[in-house]
Amino acid sequence: MSEGEVKQRVLVCVAWPYANGELHLGHVAGAYLPADIFARYMRLKGCDVLMVSGSDAHGTPILVRAEAEGLEPQSIVDRYSAKFDELWNVLDISFDIFTSTATENHRNVVQSFIATLDKNGYIYQKETEQYFDPIAHRFLPDRYVEGQCPHCKYQDARGDQCENCGRTLDPTDLISPISKISGSEPVLRTSQHAFFRLSNIENALLEWVRPKIGWRNHVKKWTEGFVGSGLHDRAISRDLDWGVPVPEWLGLNANKRVYVWFEAVMGYLSATIEYADKNGLDWHDWWVSPDTASYYFVGKDNIPFHTVIWPAMLIAHQGLNLPTNVPANNYVLLGGKKASKSAGLGKPAVDYAKAFGTDALRYGLATLLPEADDTELTEDLLVERVNTELANGWGNLVSRTFALAVGQLDGRTPNPSQLSSAEDSNLMAVVDSALVESAKAFESVEIRRALRIMLTAVQDTNAYLSDAAPWTLRKHDAQAAAQVVSNVLCALTGLALGLSPFLPASSRKVLDALGIAGALAWERPALVTDIELQPIKPLFVKLDGESIAAR
Repeated sequence: MSEGEVKQRVLVCVAWPYANGELHLGHVAGAYLPADIFARYMRLKGCDVLMVSGSDAHGTPILVRAEAEGLEPQSIVDRYSAKFDELWNVLDISFDIFTSTATENHRNVVQSFIATLDKNGYIYQKETEQYFDPIAHRFLPDRYVEGQCPHCKYQDARGDQCENCGRTLDPTDLISPISKISGSEPVLRTSQHAFFRLSNIENALLEWVRPKIGWRNHVKKWTEGFVGSGLHDRAISRDLDWGVPVPEWLGLNANKRVYVWFEAVMGYLSATIEYADKNGLDWHDWWVSPDTASYYFVGKDNIPFHTVIWPAMLIAHQGLNLPTNVPANNYVLLGGKKASKSAGLGKPAVDYAKAFGTDALRYGLATLLPEADDTELTEDLLVERVNTELANGWGNLVSRTFALAVGQLDGRTPNPSQLSSAEDSNLMAVVDSALVESAKAFESVEIRRALRIMLTAVQDTNAYLSDAAPWTLRKHDAQAAAQVVSNVLCALTGLALGLSPFLPASSRKVLDALGIAGALAWERPALVTDIELQPIKPLFVKLDGESIAAR
């Protein structure tokens, strides 16, 4: 990228977690870690990156927990939003802004967005039947109703979506519904609501998604099938007293709120506007400029909201960029079951981060990201990946190279005359090729493959060092032995750079120890010559699986 050239902007949108419980490893591997790794690569590539997300403060799971604990919903939101911030800190997740749907800014953006949709003819009102609990004497939001899924016959489907097959639902779709409040069978009563003309956008959505190249197969196939089977208008309001108020000018009664499925996805836009306002920037650069690419990192159960609902809303709004890619991950399975807050499967991710260490957990999860299929995750497997690949592979390479440099290069990086040899060229070609190939993987959002490419280069460098054996070579050719160590030091700069999106803290330690500071690009940094080196502490310690399991 030449000086003065306008950087391509990349908007990284990450799923908004319900602020009703702590996040587990399924959440981290499903959306937050891959988004962070991708954003870090794009920054190194030279793009102007904005990574946004926030707490979903209005989901009905928050109301369910608040009622169970006898607290106000905002107390639950505040508690778990703080937990999210702690997790981002211990996992080194580099959000540019992590906000909340409870802000005044978000409310204003939602109401303005609805006004534009209404002006464009996509909002209307009608009387509709909604479930009512005759014992609790109240209308029931979607997640207050459970029953059998009409599609896959799963017995515990929620009123908004079936966790088993992923289909979006309306509570009235459920077979044998029950109220989660009283356990009684709800009855249907009429209520006036606002609706979104989703059916009018069916053809436009198909025209948008069908030409997409590079999308994950399961995402594109599901989206085409879902839209192709026919879309139906959906209510955008609900009888609640918690959430973004329905705009007064719609003429609905004051106790109605914007339905969270419709409101939460606007958080990507409101978060961008909030960030731009705080930093003196123009939010239109991220949402209108053709130089901006937008990537949405979500889990499999969020595919319909990000490849159908939100794009439909953007089409109806007009003038805003549609998603460039929605690299939705599949499920993380624990004991064959989907990791789930609602089912109580999976310890809090922050506990694992503290037990493993930040970069070690990031690495272990990155090797197992469920990009193509559901992925079984166990503590033993994470420990094995960290111990055998990270500690024994990369960590050991760094430690022994620095030890050799201290002993054979008089404790300094080599001078310029030591940085040219046939071996150097061959080894550097391995590292440089790995950076090129891993970049291609990143561009396709194949994050596991990008990591595997860099790990292979680490293994090749380890093999080069072992085959050359400078500790033995030194006995009869000290200059050649020093050259080998110099070569590996040069390789370490590129390897640390290529691993930095995955291992930001430990990679920075390696680069700092080699005297490489300042802004970096996605290319092997030149080794700074003739600087003092010190033995480097082990980057990683081997993990004890039994101790971690006992935590």
